[in-house]
Amino acid sequence: MNSPLPTISVVTCSYQQGAFLDATIRSLVDQHYPGLEYILIDGGSTDETLDVIGRHAEQIDYWASEPDEGQTDALIKGFAHSAGDIMGWLCSDDLLLPHALETVGRFFADHPETDAVYGDALWIDRSGDFIRPKKEIDFSRFMLRFDHNYVPQPAMFWRRRLFEKAGGLNRSFQLAMDTDLWDRFSEHSRIVHIPQYLACMRFYPEQKTRAQRANSLKEDSEIRRRSPWSAPPFGAVLRRVARIQRCALKFLKGGYFSTVPSHVVQQLQPYRIEER
Repeated sequence: MNSPLPTISVVTCSYQQGAFLDATIRSLVDQHYPGLEYILIDGGSTDETLDVIGRHAEQIDYWASEPDEGQTDALIKGFAHSAGDIMGWLCSDDLLLPHALETVGRFFADHPETDAVYGDALWIDRSGDFIRPKKEIDFSRFMLRFDHNYVPQPAMFWRRRLFEKAGGLNRSFQLAMDTDLWDRFSEHSRIVHIPQYLACMRFYPEQKTRAQRANSLKEDSEIRRRSPWSAPPFGAVLRRVARIQRCALKFLKGGYFSTVPSHVVQQLQPYRIEER
């Protein structure tokens, strides 16, 4: 007999992302997951964001639009209003693929010992067209720290008990808040990878992590310094080892030459955005 599906709280934080937000919200509520709690925190946008929220207000459990101190602050606010057993966040320009929440909910229900899980993702462009797959490898704290955060953030979900044990989000990180959180999760629990496409990440020049690349790398370095082996000369050697190890494992798992089933790509069609 299958275990009951857990409640899942998803937070979306947004600022001046009205052009993408409708597709993001629809990709989530179209899941029709029975135990979804959806929270949307906007930073006081002046574009069409409020109109978009208004169209979906009945499907949002809590929302607010007010100035904040950035993405991490908005996420902290959102999770403070959540109550689900499972947690995750979906940025305002990303998407969930159909049945993603059911896959995640069923996995947690069937694996009560697992506290965190992530799947694979698709890279999409500004319009929502498929670019390439992001088929990933199993979690390694060593590779996370010394190479880069290869975990697809919108495809990552975790139990509330782990979030609380790890101390939640650290507002001092504005770009690598997810890397920081996964790193602290791994202190308390094994993070499991399931080889299924769960989400889409948008790739375009104004994307936050691309536009603020230098600051992102600086925050990554701060996380890396938690290791006593990060100082010269060991740090540079370990970074090279981590890169070689990750690339080799990804190659062996077919990550560099994987193909995405056509029916998965077709699932993107309802969430395309017409260029203005």
